[in-house]
Amino acid sequence: MTKQTRTSRTNSAKSGKKKKTDKTKLKIIALGGLEEVGRNMMLLEYGSDIIIIDMGLQFPEEDMPGIDYIIPDISYLKGKEKNIKGIIITHGHYDHIGGIPHLLPRLGMPPLYASRLTRAIIEKRQTDYNHSKKIKINTINQDSTIKLGNLKVGFFHVNHNIPDCLGVYVDTPLGRVLHTGDFKIDHSPVNDPPADIAKIARICEKGILAALVDSTNAEVEGNSISEKTIFETLDGIFDKAKGRVFAATFSSLLSRIQQVFTLSEKYGRKVVVEGYSMKTNVEIAIKLGYLKVDKNTLISVKQMRDYPVNRITVMCTGAQGEDNAVLMRIANREHRQLRIEKDDTVIFSSSVVPGNERSVQGLKDILFKQGAQVIHYKMMDVHTGGHARQEDLKMLYRLLRPKYYIPIEGSYFMLKIHANLIESLGHPAENIFVAENGQVMEFDQHRAVLTKKKVPTDYVMVDGLGVGDVGHVVLRDRQMMSADGMFVVIAVIDKKNGQLARDVDVISRGFVYMKGSDQLIQEAKKRVREIISKHSHGTTVNWTYIRNRLRDDIGQFLFQKTQRRPMVLPVVTEI
Repeated sequence: MTKQTRTSRTNSAKSGKKKKTDKTKLKIIALGGLEEVGRNMMLLEYGSDIIIIDMGLQFPEEDMPGIDYIIPDISYLKGKEKNIKGIIITHGHYDHIGGIPHLLPRLGMPPLYASRLTRAIIEKRQTDYNHSKKIKINTINQDSTIKLGNLKVGFFHVNHNIPDCLGVYVDTPLGRVLHTGDFKIDHSPVNDPPADIAKIARICEKGILAALVDSTNAEVEGNSISEKTIFETLDGIFDKAKGRVFAATFSSLLSRIQQVFTLSEKYGRKVVVEGYSMKTNVEIAIKLGYLKVDKNTLISVKQMRDYPVNRITVMCTGAQGEDNAVLMRIANREHRQLRIEKDDTVIFSSSVVPGNERSVQGLKDILFKQGAQVIHYKMMDVHTGGHARQEDLKMLYRLLRPKYYIPIEGSYFMLKIHANLIESLGHPAENIFVAENGQVMEFDQHRAVLTKKKVPTDYVMVDGLGVGDVGHVVLRDRQMMSADGMFVVIAVIDKKNGQLARDVDVISRGFVYMKGSDQLIQEAKKRVREIISKHSHGTTVNWTYIRNRLRDDIGQFLFQKTQRRPMVLPVVTEI
């Protein structure tokens, strides 16, 4: 064998070895949840094995009129559907399960794994989507272990503000990856055992390659307030309440719902549960034993008239000031049976989701004007978040001691604050990855890199039955109409000569009041007539060009006169 042949074979072997190394890289990619609160979806990919952790939705922002919610973009997974070995759901909140009805069928219906309560919530939600295929969910608990390709998955119990929450650890050929899910440290939770710290310690004995840790409350100093403290505060409110108690919270905050049930029974109150999602979750949780309430405690809204006002509690949705939620309908006197009366106490038992501040404040104003005593979390401890605060994060870090630390689940500034906190504890800055949605994190046997490679993570907007059919252009049009209204120009043209068959008509909606803007309307009509007269001659006319000229010229004219930009819709009809 010649030296050249040996060299060629050696180079070939090196090339083959490098190719094999590329194949055995571990990739971690977030398709959502790293630049917003919600839309959580994390991928772990090793060779031809992919597992997904959570598949949530994000509620729309104020500048997204008409949008119901946003789900993750799964373009990266197109053509890789057969590689998806399983989807793990950490808990039953919509920001972790909300994308399932829309995305699971498009991914080829891979197996789904969830705890008992989470499974029941997912299955109930599927009934709202008649077009969705029936899904099969495998029930797991903190003692379960499952093998998904070359990846072995285990679980541990954590506390949040809904029972049956699980953290996840994944054994890969390169090391153990831990995902906390949503969690907080609470030594006195309600209807839920404390987090299994001992098991987490055992999980960490073999070392943690990478820890993906909840960041939602990373900017909040101190320890999480225990549910025990919230219970004591609520007890004082119930004790002093002279009339009905309206307790408004998230329909999925089962720990708070349990506290309201317990205190209502203590003070001899009957409970009316109002709101579709609230009724659904209460029904599921009672059936599975996660809520404990005497059957005689719950009454319908019609039975409420049989009891004095100081023996009634109304458990309802609407603490975020949502237009169609129960509390807002009560405040606006749109609810058939319920009205706010003097001496009623209204408890907002939730913090305000960013973006909802104005609607919540407006709701409080209405309730105060109607004579209610309004109590919210800034006045006293009537709510505690479900996410770890800074001291909780420090405690967990000292337990985990991972090689690489990855803040997840939060807006980018939350991730950055979380990263700074962990760096202050002595963790090397280069081993903390503050990633963006879609940014690929790669691990091999020697090192890990937060690469510059990104996969698509565009907003996929759900509007009614439409999924992804509302793009940025449609959204921009809606924003324009909601901000400055619309201005419709109607021109009827005679086919024979290409000229106006009758006078121009205009319609204004949300732009100007036509009866009070006669001069502006007449000038706009005059400009329309001039444009049509100038650009239409004979029977062969480029009407597309004329429509575009009308849109541009009239739009510019209206802006000059009003400093507003309504959507201009030219309607040109031939007769």
